[in-house]
Amino acid sequence: MPPRTSPTERQKRLGSELRRMRLAADVSAESAAGLLGLDRSKISAIEQGNRAISEERLRSLACHCDCADERYIDALVAMARPQKRGWWERYRGSLSAAVLDIAELEAHATRMRCAHSMHVPGLLQTSDHALAVFRFVVPALPEQEVALRLAHRLERQQALVGDSTPEYVAVVHEAALRMRFGGRKVARAQLEHLLHASERDNVTLRVLTFEAEGFPGAGQTVNYLEGAVPQLDTVQIDSTHGAEFLHTEAQLSKYRAQLDWMEQLSLPPDPSREFIHNLAREL
Repeated sequence: MPPRTSPTERQKRLGSELRRMRLAADVSAESAAGLLGLDRSKISAIEQGNRAISEERLRSLACHCDCADERYIDALVAMARPQKRGWWERYRGSLSAAVLDIAELEAHATRMRCAHSMHVPGLLQTSDHALAVFRFVVPALPEQEVALRLAHRLERQQALVGDSTPEYVAVVHEAALRMRFGGRKVARAQLEHLLHASERDNVTLRVLTFEAEGFPGAGQTVNYLEGAVPQLDTVQIDSTHGAEFLHTEAQLSKYRAQLDWMEQLSLPPDPSREFIHNLAREL
């Protein structure tokens, strides 16, 4: 297959896992190339996500690296298999690659956890709320891009709808719930939408109130996307210059602990719904 010019985050992640496997076994790139019948440059391209690898070659490499974790190997094979064109590909060239990467990772996640301090989670936003949020981007977005971002966000939300949707656990701070993006009417509709979404079997919504004396990771938006095996989990955090993706074991462990702590500090699901209901009544 021809090399890729712009690998997705998922493709780059597969390459980085293969490199990690090779280095852990102290196998040189030259040795791996000889084993797989490839030249060294192609090994480098595979590990950078710029070139695909067949299931046969991936399993041969895993065997050569003495990797005995069958669930991990099977998960890597699943990542390496050719995928159907995802709906997000319609936006390629129109929206940033990172925005599309988030949608692809969500589509393959087995479970999702998130923590939001100042914004309602994107997967739980109404169209009016999302539109108001996009109006506060610096520099201001052209109307065409606002429309594209809105359409993309609404399609992303389908990840939580259907028969085989992943579990979604969201911790939302009271500050985010009290923000009035779009005005009082839009804010009330957003709170009512959260209440409706929280009734789905796969959605757990917890509120972290002002009563909490503090919480870890204050001010940071965290999305934790669980893979087929824990080694393939991914953390996505937001910044003013775009999305960042983290996946070293130290980073994953840190954010798992942070989310666990925030969930412990937040209200349970039923009191959270009552809290949101009361906020909506105030508007």
